Amino acid sequence: MLTAEQIRAARALLGWSQPNLASASGVSLPTIVRMEGAVGPGRSSAANVEAISRALETAGIILLSEDEVGGPGVRFKKKLDN
Repeated sequence: MLTAEQIRAARALLGWSQPNLASASGVSLPTIVRMEGAVGPGRSSAANVEAISRALETAGIILLSEDEVGGPGVRFKKKLDN
């Protein structure tokens, strides 16, 4: 499941603001703010969570699930050229 921390971390990797994510996902800015806050995405509709995930993945983010190695996280799909 997508976490508030993953959303914030993915935005940081991309250099996106909350309004950038709202625009890319089609989810309202107040919803983005709420999903990144203490409430997290758990109370959001499945459609909003999917829209956020899809927007981040389209931008090049892989959302990592919690596993035996560690908690949920994010990374780029491929190495960035410097």
